[in-house]
Amino acid sequence: MIFELNKSVNEPIILPKKYGVELFLKREDKIHPFISGNKYRKLKYNIEEAKKKGFNKLLTFGGAYSNHIAAVAFAGQEFGFQTIGIIRGDELEDKIEENPTLIFARACGMEFKFISRQLFREKHSDVFIEKLEKEFDQFYLLPEGGTNNLAVKGCEEILTKEDCDFNFICCAGGTGGTISGIINSSKPSQKILGFPALKGSFLNKDISKFVRKKNWNLILDYHFGGYAKVNIELIEFINKFKRENNIQLDPVYTGKMIFGIFDLLEKGYFKEGSKILAIHTGGLQGIAGMNKVLKQKKMPIIE
Repeated sequence: MIFELNKSVNEPIILPKKYGVELFLKREDKIHPFISGNKYRKLKYNIEEAKKKGFNKLLTFGGAYSNHIAAVAFAGQEFGFQTIGIIRGDELEDKIEENPTLIFARACGMEFKFISRQLFREKHSDVFIEKLEKEFDQFYLLPEGGTNNLAVKGCEEILTKEDCDFNFICCAGGTGGTISGIINSSKPSQKILGFPALKGSFLNKDISKFVRKKNWNLILDYHFGGYAKVNIELIEFINKFKRENNIQLDPVYTGKMIFGIFDLLEKGYFKEGSKILAIHTGGLQGIAGMNKVLKQKKMPIIE
């Protein structure tokens, strides 16, 4: 993927002195306007591999407001690939015009196939993939969320030599690819903390497929009920954080992670004098869709 990226800078976050630590946010969300954060990192080497193998079509999976779907659609347009999105929820086929993510992906040229949630669970099966190959001919397969070995390789480039003096590296997680890359490129003296956006501890197994180091663990207490689930407390936190730091957080990943970090600070989790680096993995395109849902539920929106 060859285009100019903005530099990912570490911005200091305002903290009360009582915590006795320093917190910085790595602005991966700023590296590209449409393929931002971990989505660029995950796609970088996969796009190169697809070109090298002569594919002209990318196929992937995602939900209605998926950052991954939006990023793949734009990357396909940018680098000359047809793109196909297998979308979870067949009821959404008649509701594209209500969905900012799908409107964007379609404008980038992505073709959609909407399937039931039950069938979507079979997305990894050989039988299902064979059916897709018969329907769409040959394609380069990108898994849901984009995580595979090449994605992890790309995410290993998130940390740089300037990040060596941080004691803790914090990262939100969905499929485990981003934190796996960060673990692989971390120093043995650093502790990597993952904040899963989904319920359960299954990510431990998924991450272990890609890493050999033991300097990491998952903090399982800040998923707010599961993937894309939010409450008023989280929304108010995100809005307050933006007012105080002039940084927008997304409600699915980074917002939950930063909420968790602040709660751990309050509980004295981090030793005094620690330097903490949190990774902003992007995902801001999903806010428009989330706000539509919040309005329907008569809840506060993300400012």
